Amino acid sequence: MAKRHENYWELVWALARTDFKLRYHGSVLGYVWALLKPLLTFLILNFVFSTIFNPRNSGIQHFSLQLLTSIMLFNFFSEGTMAGLNSLLGKASLVTKIYVPRWTIVAASTINATLIFGMNLIIIAAFFAWQGFWPGIPAILMFVFFILLTFLLILAFSFIVAPLYVKYRDLLQIWEVAIQALFYGSPIVYPLQIIPAKYHTILLANPIGFIIHFNKLALTESHYPTLTQISVFSSLVVVLFAASLFIFKKLEPKIAEDI
Repeated sequence: MAKRHENYWELVWALARTDFKLRYHGSVLGYVWALLKPLLTFLILNFVFSTIFNPRNSGIQHFSLQLLTSIMLFNFFSEGTMAGLNSLLGKASLVTKIYVPRWTIVAASTINATLIFGMNLIIIAAFFAWQGFWPGIPAILMFVFFILLTFLLILAFSFIVAPLYVKYRDLLQIWEVAIQALFYGSPIVYPLQIIPAKYHTILLANPIGFIIHFNKLALTESHYPTLTQISVFSSLVVVLFAASLFIFKKLEPKIAEDI
């Protein structure tokens, strides 16, 4: 049994590497796009929003660092969920012609997005070094913890939606719109403090918004969520992940039929 599970994880890794190589195959810049795309997004938004309001006059320290890390985390979430949503349909020939555990295909798609995010960490580290600002060890550990929570959110979403998408193709368009709403509904290009306090609870109810808000505060201001906040949020993410595995198991038998 242990050997079988080891082979499954080898399959996951092989599928993830293949997806990663194929993603930029044929492009002139190749893997550079994994770094260039989020960096260009950051440069544009940093210029626009630094012009609209002066972050220093608004009492915001290290606005560029906050914006960069927020964009990278949200991009990880966006890329991961889109890849997870399309994982089974995108591998339709693999699903229908040979038997492989369906969960390995979904997991591989999310790991592919994680590999790209891993490359983006190079930009984050380089930018912090260029700014001459280094967060403390607790802040870095909190950042790593938030990355793990984001990955669990991506997996949970993917296990629920991937088997549904093979039957309900409108889900892609719906999620594309939802991603845009989540981007502007998360404190990425603006600090939470400029929003009226009565809306804070609503904005922080958005899981990726919660992660982004407290992550940038931890990295740049050494301000952390309370133990109660982090415990409740982490528990909800774990429960959601466990529920997604249950839902996926129920939907899995009909995947090949629906494709």
